Amino acid sequence: MEEVQNVVSSAATNNLRFANYAGSVSTEKSGTVLTLDGINLQDEARISTKLAELDRVLGGGLVKGSAVLVGGDPGIGKSTLLLQTLANLSLSHSALYVTGEESLQQIALRAKRLQVREGNLNLLSETCVERIISIAAKEKPHILVIDSIQTIYTECLQSAPGGVSQVRESAAQLVRYAKQTGTALFLVGHVTKEGTLAGPRVLEHMVDSVLYFEGERDGRYRIVRAVKNRFGAVNELGVFAMTDQGLREVSNPSALFLSRYEEPVAGSSVLVTWEGSRPLLVEVQALVDQSYLANPRRVTVGLEQNRLAMLLAVLHRHGGVVTYNYDVFANVVGGIKVVETAVDLALLFAIVSSLQTCPLPMDLIVFGEVGLAGEIRPVQSGQERLRAAAKHGFKKAIIPKANLAKQSLDLGMEIVAVKSLDEALRALFTK
Repeated sequence: MEEVQNVVSSAATNNLRFANYAGSVSTEKSGTVLTLDGINLQDEARISTKLAELDRVLGGGLVKGSAVLVGGDPGIGKSTLLLQTLANLSLSHSALYVTGEESLQQIALRAKRLQVREGNLNLLSETCVERIISIAAKEKPHILVIDSIQTIYTECLQSAPGGVSQVRESAAQLVRYAKQTGTALFLVGHVTKEGTLAGPRVLEHMVDSVLYFEGERDGRYRIVRAVKNRFGAVNELGVFAMTDQGLREVSNPSALFLSRYEEPVAGSSVLVTWEGSRPLLVEVQALVDQSYLANPRRVTVGLEQNRLAMLLAVLHRHGGVVTYNYDVFANVVGGIKVVETAVDLALLFAIVSSLQTCPLPMDLIVFGEVGLAGEIRPVQSGQERLRAAAKHGFKKAIIPKANLAKQSLDLGMEIVAVKSLDEALRALFTK
């Protein structure tokens, strides 16, 4: 009860404190009812991070007054990316990096190792949210980074930092400060062993964007994915390479996810997947092996395991291909996760290729959703996928018939449109 009273009393104090620096962002009068066509629409001014891949994920750059939550495994590169970003932004905007986990000396050593450009970048080692806001109100930074939100606490509560109430209240105060002053805010969040953001789920509702860092810590490449974005497309993807001087952008991600073999190999197909606002070419691999278990294994990496089981049943029922006595392993090269249904046809082609030890043509591209009735259903942005495949030198495509353009496209490709799985398998092995 005492803790609740402290929160209530602190809320009034915070409202008075926020009133001192509120008003720098123009907002509509509170309590005013407006019609939809009476609202004045103005394009949000974007602040470029000087990293094109990060700008893409953010929807074109940072928006003033926006709050961005960045999550990822420990050591994945969250602090490195944000330090590089702030170093770029500090050349033209004031920036404040608040660390609650590392000392200022550690931050300085990392900046020296990364050889970041010096600018108007200020550092602060502090964990009390009230003192952070007080200092930020004096410094008036355009960009504020909190690393991490789990180490921040508020004096209003008696619980330890990292608790549900502490994280929720601290984040609420920081987001309120960002909205009222027009400060672009980055919050770094810890993740659980399941890979989801730690702390209360309401934390993701408070912010405008949620970015996830993906990739293996001992691997070279990192993927930043937007799972929530009020100012841009969801599921947008940014690809970076980890080097001894920090993260570097990958300008052509499709080249990263494709493995060029000297000769065709069985169990491999190439898919054009759609991530956010751009197509990506990825390689889908399958390995089908004789099983001696009562329940053959179904293992996926980068794909949905339940969907694999469903597609194998469709392959048996409508394609006449039996796999119930085989172990099936499926993988997407490069560590990317494909969640869209356009991968269905490419995955089944890779499985059939591995089962029959029959390599697919190296210049073949495939995409399409497979329904339970064996029909091949269309996917979004079919023409853009074909154009991307043609740019990478692919000469043949097997696609859903509904994705076939009404007017012929001069792409230099042989396009085979199919309506059913049986028709697709016949087209696959037809010379």
